[in-house]
Amino acid sequence: MSRALLRSALELRTPITRLPPPFLLPIPIRPRANALTAAPAAARFFNQTTQIVDPPIPSSILADAGRTPTQSPTAPAPTAAPVAGISKISAALSTQIPQPPPPARTSTEPLSESVRTLLPLLAAQPGHYATAHIHGRPYLVTAGDLVRLPFKMPGVAPGDMLRLTRATAIGSRDFTLTGAPWVDERVFECRAVVLGTESEPMRVLIKKKRRQRRAKRVESKHRFTVLRISELRICDELVAA
Repeated sequence: MSRALLRSALELRTPITRLPPPFLLPIPIRPRANALTAAPAAARFFNQTTQIVDPPIPSSILADAGRTPTQSPTAPAPTAAPVAGISKISAALSTQIPQPPPPARTSTEPLSESVRTLLPLLAAQPGHYATAHIHGRPYLVTAGDLVRLPFKMPGVAPGDMLRLTRATAIGSRDFTLTGAPWVDERVFECRAVVLGTESEPMRVLIKKKRRQRRAKRVESKHRFTVLRISELRICDELVAA
């Protein structure tokens, strides 16, 4: 008999005193400290755990699963409450809708004593001027001036008569009436006639990027509305009345 066979036979006859590797040892399960158990539970090992199988669910429970615990089978379905987000969105949309401008109101407040005293003197002097505002832009004008607006005024046609009611100052050589912020439209009349629309020469802009053969040609031609100040006078009849 060879030495290798003899050695293996002797190892089989001697008892095994070595332990298996740690990952092959059973894992004991310790009970929790706050568990309310009368007696300590026996240790369970991962290789001794039985398979957990859920019991079948009765059909009566399945029929009642669609109802809430507080809802009876014959009770009507509750009405869904309005969502707060939808109401907020609808309120925001309603505020974003542009509202029509308020109608022009004629001031009914009486004029101050200083205006009533100096307005006839202002009306008596010739050569009146006014700082009129058209679409938010100030223009220093007098009777007979030609005003070329830097835009095309919408909704007007040649020959239309416009009354300018927004002015921050009206004056002559020696007197000036300043508004806060606007001069009362009852004390002056400023009218303008629409002469037509002018066009500037065609502008051509070549847009090109470096190291590229493609070039873009952009053409633009702006149009402007031209007004003629036909009348500018001081209404001193209000003081006499």
